[in-house]
Amino acid sequence: MRCKTLTAAAMVMLMMTVGCSTLERVVYRPDINQGNYLVANNVAKIHNGMTQHQVAYTLGTPMMRDPFDSNVWYYVFRQEPGHEAVKQQMLTLTFDSNGVLTNIDNKSNLITSRD
Repeated sequence: MRCKTLTAAAMVMLMMTVGCSTLERVVYRPDINQGNYLVANNVAKIHNGMTQHQVAYTLGTPMMRDPFDSNVWYYVFRQEPGHEAVKQQMLTLTFDSNGVLTNIDNKSNLITSRD
């Protein structure tokens, strides 16, 4: 009787410790996309010398404009796939006082794991 109790207790403990890691992959996590979806073809069309209107026509309105300098536009796209690492792309565009594009800074990075 004691052997059966110990075996049952060992099985319960084993199931509790193993269950957490395997169950995590089974649970559905939706993909979460936020911000401006940046298509590589459209980003490739952007070049220095374009006006703000041309850029907005190509990429859409920016997610954010610098509150202290309205000539800096930020296009941010953050993607959180269900059980994969978070990816973020940030495109920073700087215009001169005439509204002409002078600088393009495109950063794409892997942020962290969701686990």
